Amino acid sequence: MSDTTVPEALAELGALQDPKMRAANEKRGDLHGMNLSKLRAVAKRIKTDHPLAKKLWTTGDTSARLLALLICTPGAFTADELDAMLRETDQPKINDWFVNYVAKKTPLAEELRLRWFDDPDPTVAAAAWSLTTVRVAKDADGLDLDHLLDLIERDLRDAPKRLQWAMNETLANIGIFHPKLRARALEIGERLQVLADYPTAPGCTSPFAPAWIGEIVRRREG
Repeated sequence: MSDTTVPEALAELGALQDPKMRAANEKRGDLHGMNLSKLRAVAKRIKTDHPLAKKLWTTGDTSARLLALLICTPGAFTADELDAMLRETDQPKINDWFVNYVAKKTPLAEELRLRWFDDPDPTVAAAAWSLTTVRVAKDADGLDLDHLLDLIERDLRDAPKRLQWAMNETLANIGIFHPKLRARALEIGERLQVLADYPTAPGCTSPFAPAWIGEIVRRREG
């Protein structure tokens, strides 16, 4: 645990703010102006400090919350605390880091996945689908993959953006890791055409599920 105080952390984060970067990030819905590599350097210096992380989160400041997600101990949060935090992750970067650095790392991940799966808030449901993707890829025992494909087939096309992205990731991973369901996953992706036109940089894998499945299977089985 560090001896860094909240005011000291906020002052250090404030010194990293760049107005031009803030303006660019705001166009994407992120209310910070930091170089994230520099933010990670601050987190590396502080190391793990869960009490400080909780205090930083309560400030509501975007930069402070991003730092909090890097220095917290995921397993030290209760399920109710994590549920409340998720419902405050309206900004894309905070949501992404919360899901990947905290929700996926806590021992409560499966409990939360089930708790969040049918939530009417699409941000909450999207987190459940992200946790489902982890299960699909690493530990699918007990998952009804056919039912997941039924839900994806029904809801993917019209889902809100964040939820759509998470469901699409589950679709791709079912196709990648479960050969018996690959043909169905490919057919659903081709028919729905979700993210088919998503701009993809040269050398990067398209998020369009059929292209994604085909590329990763080629690499794994090539």
